[in-house]
Amino acid sequence: MTLSVLTQLWRRCLHYLRRERFDRELEEEMRLHLEMKAEEYEAAGMTADEARRAARRGFGNQTRLRELSREAWGFVMMETLLQDVRFGVRVLARHKGFTAVAVLTLALGIGANTAIFSVVNAVLLRPLPYKDPERLVMLWENDTQEGNDRNPVAPANFVDWQKQTGTCDALAFYNQPAGVNVTGGGSEPERVVGAGVSPNIFSVLGVQPARGRTFSDSEAAAHEVIISHGFWQRRFGGDPEVVGRQMTLDAEILDVVGVMPPEFQLPEETELWWANMDGSLATMRVRHFLRVVGRLKPGVPVEQARADFDTIARRLAEQYPETNTGYGVNVITLRDQFVGGVRPALLLLLGAVGFVLLIACANVANLMLARSAARQKEMAVRAALGAGRLRLVRQLLTESLLLAAAGGAAGLLFAYWGSDLLTALGASGLPRGARVGVDGRVLAFTFMMTLLTGLAFGFVPAWAGAKAGVHGILKEDGRGATGRRAGRRLLVVTEIACALMLLIGAGLLIKSFVRLQAVEPGFDPSGVVTMQFSLPDARYSEPPQVAAFYARLVEHARTVPGVRAAGAVSRLPLAGDRSTMGLTVEGRPAVSGQYEEVHFRAVTPDYFRALGVPLRAGRELGERDGAEAPPVVLVNETTARKYWPGADPVGRRVKLGPGAQGPWVTVVGVVGDVRNFGLESEAKPEVYVPHRQSPQSRMRLVLRTDGDPLSLVPAVRSAVRSLDAELPFSQVATMEELLARSVAQRRLSTLLLGVFAGTALLLAAIGIYGVMAYSVTQRTREIGIRMALGARRGDVVRMVLRQGMALALAGVACGLGGGLVAARLMRGLLYGVSAVDPLTFVGMAGVLTCVALLACYVPARRATKIDPLVALRAE
Repeated sequence: MTLSVLTQLWRRCLHYLRRERFDRELEEEMRLHLEMKAEEYEAAGMTADEARRAARRGFGNQTRLRELSREAWGFVMMETLLQDVRFGVRVLARHKGFTAVAVLTLALGIGANTAIFSVVNAVLLRPLPYKDPERLVMLWENDTQEGNDRNPVAPANFVDWQKQTGTCDALAFYNQPAGVNVTGGGSEPERVVGAGVSPNIFSVLGVQPARGRTFSDSEAAAHEVIISHGFWQRRFGGDPEVVGRQMTLDAEILDVVGVMPPEFQLPEETELWWANMDGSLATMRVRHFLRVVGRLKPGVPVEQARADFDTIARRLAEQYPETNTGYGVNVITLRDQFVGGVRPALLLLLGAVGFVLLIACANVANLMLARSAARQKEMAVRAALGAGRLRLVRQLLTESLLLAAAGGAAGLLFAYWGSDLLTALGASGLPRGARVGVDGRVLAFTFMMTLLTGLAFGFVPAWAGAKAGVHGILKEDGRGATGRRAGRRLLVVTEIACALMLLIGAGLLIKSFVRLQAVEPGFDPSGVVTMQFSLPDARYSEPPQVAAFYARLVEHARTVPGVRAAGAVSRLPLAGDRSTMGLTVEGRPAVSGQYEEVHFRAVTPDYFRALGVPLRAGRELGERDGAEAPPVVLVNETTARKYWPGADPVGRRVKLGPGAQGPWVTVVGVVGDVRNFGLESEAKPEVYVPHRQSPQSRMRLVLRTDGDPLSLVPAVRSAVRSLDAELPFSQVATMEELLARSVAQRRLSTLLLGVFAGTALLLAAIGIYGVMAYSVTQRTREIGIRMALGARRGDVVRMVLRQGMALALAGVACGLGGGLVAARLMRGLLYGVSAVDPLTFVGMAGVLTCVALLACYVPARRATKIDPLVALRAE
């Protein structure tokens, strides 16, 4: 009996697609069956209570029956879903043009979002490869005189910070990254960027080597080096026995004691780390060159750490007024140190592609609304056969999700291609940008974006398509309802508004980039090639040796065919190098609590001619300015204006270095300002000293050539080997390349936002064209009657244009308001352009209006070709 009841329930279940109705029928079947069994048992002589209990036992476990019914319901729902999917696939396959346009539009929006999100994911979202990275901070000195809030730290200040902090568990440091000459290991000599670090830096960061160990706790750490995974693979071929091998850094033999994991990196790009065991650092307060990393105590917020270090800074300023006045402490999270500078630009791009996707969804929603209007009779027949509104909505939503799934799959292919394109365009140059790619998080983002997109553009058309009843459809006689027309118009207005916001943002960035490109860097970059050299202290321990080597190097470089001028400088413009020095000006009284500093560069004769820096007054440095000659110096125009306003600085005297203990140095000339730290940064006070009077072991050779500057590199390499066969050089680049790198992030942001704005403009034009073309099709009979009654073609064109331009102007008005808000948010990304630049706003609105006018004119022109007789006969 129980088996027959279950079979009957199963068959009944297949007919009821709504769960509530199914549950009611199930309860009724169970009640009737129990009553029948109870009557049978009562007829056999049982009491009523005994009969009911026996009926329940005979019927079986009601809980199990309910479970079987739920399984049956799930099976029915799955079968129904599969039917909807199969029918949706057939519908989309029958309308190939509609499907292709919708899928391509969605693929464009989803693919662009996925590609940009892959960059955002790699740069902003991936956790830093350290233990508890949210507790790690970077500490800088805030130089209030220079306006630099990320000034390197003086070593003695670092020691005091360690002793006095109450908010950090530990502090560690690393020196300014520098190139070192690496020999040994069975490979050719090469130049590698490394940094001296405090022995505890890896424990502060919470990272252990993948192979080997960290530095020893003894003096032996001074002879140890830890290498990166990439360097281990490149130079040692991934040798598993690398730990314990020796390598030579700047002629000093060190033992390899560890290999770091592949993802490990300091906030600045380095490949080698050696222990800085210089005990004299504890008393050095004048030179600032340490980068400090701290680990906060558990539960300590960054704001509390800032207050703690502000107190320490004030205390040190009172103890050491000569060196610490004007210096505060800037505490930032390590994540902000890595990516803080690029976060606004990436969020701007992410918002821009979001608008592109919104416009794409609006376009597809318009297509779906048009399709739902064309399928009104089909929906009416379904409703007449018993399909409820929710059933119709589900069928139409299934088709929308199928379109979204196809668009998402195609968009994912676009994203793979787009990620490679972004890397080629310079995304790999972003912090942590080398890891840009499609991973699990990006795939999850694409899936969610696809699902939300399908619901976003599908729900309103599905609800509208299932809304009207059979009588309403017959009354409309196949024409679109007023509500649907209003919905399509609202979508067009939204598209135009979003497109104008993107156009305004792109216009501001483009104008800003053009202004930046027009800035004079202070030198002539054409035909100039540079390369870096660093002399090992073990073989070039005396200043005269260093000076003699670079003098010979420059002389050999001048003899290379094609070289017009050759020179060398200790800090090359736009290379990220900086070095400051104290300055005392004769006759200028020192201001209490202020410490004068200027940027310092050592140069060889002919450097300014090689780089193309103009001489403004006096003379250049020459061969006569040797070690035995009276000390001299050149200053730039900013220094001259600051310290000798309205006077000629030539012949004046200054002292370089801390205090006033050094010799007086005579100013012999003034050179033009150079924007050494980027085109956006104003020139700083700088002094140039003869290299022979202040030898520097690390220099950049600068060559001005007649032809292709890179073609001379092999000849320069031969000249270097004739001087020192074991000396490598690195960072070979033209000045044009360095200039391009200095604006690479801004160029990438401007290019991408311009592309997205152009795409949005195209989609908006397609959207308004589609609405107007559909409107003309729907009004064929009306236009035919108008023309039959004497309306001229110009009247028809004006009518259609009036309707379309009303939508366009409404969208432009909304877009101008949104553009004002967006422009203010992106103010920090602009250079030399106001966030409310009227020319940009008016120009972009004009461009969009013209495009909208063209998109409206094509359907209007087609409307004039309607034959009144044909239109009326069709009715």
